[in-house]
Amino acid sequence: MKLRIPTSILGLATIAFASCSSEKSVETVQEEPIVLEETKTPSLTLLWETPATLETVESVLFDSQSGKIYTSNIIGQNPTEKDGKGSISIIDTEGNIVTQDFVTGLNAPKGMGIANGKLYVTDIDELVEIDLESGEITQKYPIDGGQFLNDIATEDDKVFFTDMNTGTVYILADGQIQKVSEGNESINGLEVSADGVLYGLDASGLKKINEDGSSEVLNDVVTGGDGLISLGDGKFVASRWAGEIYFVDQNGETLLLDTKAEESNTADIGYNPSTKIVYVPTFFKNKVAAYQLEY
Repeated sequence: MKLRIPTSILGLATIAFASCSSEKSVETVQEEPIVLEETKTPSLTLLWETPATLETVESVLFDSQSGKIYTSNIIGQNPTEKDGKGSISIIDTEGNIVTQDFVTGLNAPKGMGIANGKLYVTDIDELVEIDLESGEITQKYPIDGGQFLNDIATEDDKVFFTDMNTGTVYILADGQIQKVSEGNESINGLEVSADGVLYGLDASGLKKINEDGSSEVLNDVVTGGDGLISLGDGKFVASRWAGEIYFVDQNGETLLLDTKAEESNTADIGYNPSTKIVYVPTFFKNKVAAYQLEY
């Protein structure tokens, strides 16, 4: 006797089998692995050093237009002595000294910047303007009450500079000197970011300086800084004169270089953004050291 299975039951069985097969096929689908973006630990690697003939080299400035690297040389032990011995030299991107005495007759030159086709350098109590081609001093701007002018940052035709002793940030614009911000204890390093924001280094740390002269501290660990570089996206490289260079971002700070044991200073650093090379003036070691930055 044959058992006849109703068509409706056969249909249900077919649906159930198809459902099971479908579930099995879903279970066997392999999900694509999630690839996390690799993050690099920020670092500096030594590339070269100049000969030790840049006497008391305090600041380094890379000119992206000409490819020249300028150094300011105090030449002496006293950063406030008006002895007329200070100079500016030119080196190339391989560490060769191209022109030892590009500018002479300065006193204790420190920070440098380029604007209006001119080179500007702070020199104790005055801002000095220099012709980029001839090295001739074309203008001096004495600062009333100036004591220890230090770093420079430029934006278009504007020149910002600091007086470390008085805690003041100044601006030269349209031939006039004005105060931008006051009350910044031991203010030194300055930088204007690509989006036009002014930053500084003082006793409180790395700070943003607002248009109304007020400020807000972004990092309170890297205090008493000297040179400052803005990398964009809230990332910075900051130096301390004693021999430390830091990478700073929203997550904190990373010590990139510590040369205190060698008694090699890290003063007002320069930067080539296209090659990510940091130029470090070693002050009493009388040379510039170039480091490859990775981050």
